[in-house]
Amino acid sequence: MDDKSTITPRDLIVSASPHIHSGQDVRSIMRHVVYALIPALLIGFWVFGLSAVKVLVLAVVGCLAVEWGCNKLLNRESSLLDFSAIVTGVLLAMNLPSGSPWWLVLVGAIVAIGLGKAIYGGLGYNPFNPALVARVFLLISFPVQMTTWSIPGVDAETGATPLGAVKEAVSLGKTVMDVDLATTKDLLIGTVGGSFGEVSALALLLGGLWLLYKGIIKWQIPIAFIATTLFITGIAWLIDPAHYVSPVFHLFSGGLMIGAWFMATDMVTTPVTQKGMLFFGIGCGVLTAVIRLWGGYPEGVSFAILLMNATTPLIDRYTKPKVFGEA
Repeated sequence: MDDKSTITPRDLIVSASPHIHSGQDVRSIMRHVVYALIPALLIGFWVFGLSAVKVLVLAVVGCLAVEWGCNKLLNRESSLLDFSAIVTGVLLAMNLPSGSPWWLVLVGAIVAIGLGKAIYGGLGYNPFNPALVARVFLLISFPVQMTTWSIPGVDAETGATPLGAVKEAVSLGKTVMDVDLATTKDLLIGTVGGSFGEVSALALLLGGLWLLYKGIIKWQIPIAFIATTLFITGIAWLIDPAHYVSPVFHLFSGGLMIGAWFMATDMVTTPVTQKGMLFFGIGCGVLTAVIRLWGGYPEGVSFAILLMNATTPLIDRYTKPKVFGEA
């Protein structure tokens, strides 16, 4: 056949996998993550005003500057154009109170990029989510600044987050009925206290669904994470509704939405198999529910994801499919 004459030795070379490219690279993936976060950012700007914009700008510029400095110091190729530092900066800002002082934001940027990513070798080698490393570091090191929440629509006044108000009341011997709980509408829209980028559950849900639609993330982690949290908090609520809020309240309050859709799904720090992703999501949900219900902190999403990040190599090891012909 004539086609045989067109075959060359080069055509017979079998290279290492993957053999089919999806057309997505790091830059396009990170860019879509930023797009998906825009609705929540806009709600944060609307609710908290210029202070939230300042936190975002400082965080993004700080992360880019630290990334550039680490590349120079370690003599690495520039990674500023892959959008990874920008995504880290945006997520860091969204996990901070809108009234955070400038130095707190910059310390967070140094920790996120320097200790959360660069020290391990850069993007692709970091075992933990950089933005969450920074948030937990700041929460432990500067608890006052990290738990001073602005009240939406009230200048120069601070208050507790919805989860924080419940935790404080129960610790004082009160019941859930004694707390002026935020309505589901408030939690969906974002007119509540908290980190400026996590207050609108609806905006974050829309962004997460966009990532799912574009194939940037898989459904296993966010669905398993959310479902497990709802299951455990729902059982606690059914047993003792006087001291535990409903699972719907847990679903739409705090960092569950931003954590489940945007940080627990980080490709670098989570399992690669579908079964492993399910185990990872379930683990995040169990830890989040346990910390929220019985832990010392009102919120447990950040701790849960970081703890499960540490188990990722083990999960991958025991859930990887067998090689063809393996016994």
